[in-house]
Amino acid sequence: MLVILSGVAGAGKDTIKKELIKRMENVESLPSFTSRNMREGDIKGETYHFVTKEEFEEMIKKEEFYEYDIHHNQYYGTSRKLLNEKIKSGKIIVKDIDVNGTKHLKELLKKDTKVVTIFLRVPKEELKKRLESRVDNPSPEEILLRLNRFDYEESKINLYDYTIKNDDLEKTVQIIKTIIENEYQLIKQPK
Repeated sequence: MLVILSGVAGAGKDTIKKELIKRMENVESLPSFTSRNMREGDIKGETYHFVTKEEFEEMIKKEEFYEYDIHHNQYYGTSRKLLNEKIKSGKIIVKDIDVNGTKHLKELLKKDTKVVTIFLRVPKEELKKRLESRVDNPSPEEILLRLNRFDYEESKINLYDYTIKNDDLEKTVQIIKTIIENEYQLIKQPK
């Protein structure tokens, strides 16, 4: 089963993903490939698989991605090989991905894999505060770029199975944990 977490930059996707992995057995992350530079706190292969823009473009030519997109002027993509390996292992995969990638993955995987999609909502003013206080200290230009994407991301909410307002980390993690457990039980029931 694949659980997709989406929301604008600063919505809490990565924090929630880490909490779910800590609290639930059989849950793993699937880091995207990206052409962006590593930031403070990033861990190769855990936060992202970091490659150069040229390497990413070569991987596109070789059709190594289920989906990819340019987001905040950087490439991000989901590896076919790594996703297939994790699905075959029987793990519940939690992946944070943007709205465009969500649409592509749902379409590509719907016949073979249970895909559960969750959109995290954060009020725009709260989002601005979160972005300004991030560890990686985004520039005012980066913050503006991310805030400008807010309305576009919010306009795609109808793609998602669940929409959750992320204004309380503990409550949000508990809600998503319950969703995952319930959805997993549905696929385990005999047909």
